[in-house]
Amino acid sequence: MYLLFFDKLINIFITLLEKIYEICTQTFAKTFAKITKKMKKSIPTLKAMAEQLGLSISTVSRALNNHPDISSETRKRVQNLASEVNYIPNIFAKGFRAHKTNILGVVVPNITHYFTTTLIRGILEEASLRGYRVIVSESNNDVAKQTEMLNTMIQFGVDGVLMSISKMTRDIDSILKVMHTLPLVLLDKASNKIPCTQVVINEEEAAYNAVEHLINIGKKRIAIIKETQFSYNSEKRFAGYLRALKDYNLPIDEKIILTVEDISLTQGEQMTNILMSLKEKPDAIFAITDSAAIGAIKTLKKHKVKIPEDIAVVGFSNSLNSTIIEPQLTTVDQPGQKIGATAVKYLIEEIDNPNVELMNKTIEVRSNLIIRDSTLSIK
Repeated sequence: MYLLFFDKLINIFITLLEKIYEICTQTFAKTFAKITKKMKKSIPTLKAMAEQLGLSISTVSRALNNHPDISSETRKRVQNLASEVNYIPNIFAKGFRAHKTNILGVVVPNITHYFTTTLIRGILEEASLRGYRVIVSESNNDVAKQTEMLNTMIQFGVDGVLMSISKMTRDIDSILKVMHTLPLVLLDKASNKIPCTQVVINEEEAAYNAVEHLINIGKKRIAIIKETQFSYNSEKRFAGYLRALKDYNLPIDEKIILTVEDISLTQGEQMTNILMSLKEKPDAIFAITDSAAIGAIKTLKKHKVKIPEDIAVVGFSNSLNSTIIEPQLTTVDQPGQKIGATAVKYLIEEIDNPNVELMNKTIEVRSNLIIRDSTLSIK
């Protein structure tokens, strides 16, 4: 009897709790909906401001641009409301009307590479001085992604494109199509096949000077670690290497000319292991990137090779890591900021002169050889 009564009491209590939970849940949902509705973000537009002020959209637009046909009273009303609602003009809509956005597009293979960051810094600073904004994108050395980024730049309505091409680029049709639509300037990683302005460093001369430095400190068997023939930069540097050996009557030995698809620190280590396995070892290594040169130094140290007495090493880029490695790396300094700034100047010149037929030209920015301990201590 008592047990039955107790069960009924428990059931009533459970039913009551469920009802309370249901009421609380509904109340919370309604309250939350009201709060989120108030919190919902809305971007102020010309149309919304025009409706609030009882004016036409064109009147509001002209008032914001201080058009002389709009009275000072109306201008003040419009500008006060714009300030109150934090109105920011849509630059794409504005650019569509004016056929000019003052935006430059940038496409680079790898945005995290130290040299690329210096390029972008130069681009941003020069563009800002000239009243331009910049959109930066990355292809990851993927040709399909590169084409996608170029098309995206066109969709964004940029006034022109600065581009460092992917080293995997074989078919240039997509790039040529962009050139029919927008001004295009190549920088750093360029191509002789693309008829446009190209801003690069004096690649061949820089490599020549690096190899000549090795010859001047007494090195006669100089190896090179480079990329495949599809890399514009690598082939230019290889040409400088070959010319230096020829000018100083040194033999060209195919066994110490090592080529890789994607040059890196790891590849520098692996290629140096191959060089160390040779019966007749080199007395110097010229790597076309600092990463590969640093990989070479790491491997030489593992083999207990004295640097630079037994084997000297020269890199290319003057990256931050070139001063961290021991011994510090002799390397070619690439003035990335200057290259970026120079490219912006030429691109804006083409944007400002759309009817002028600009000749295909290559602008070479001079580099310097930074001599450090990986070649310095030889007496």
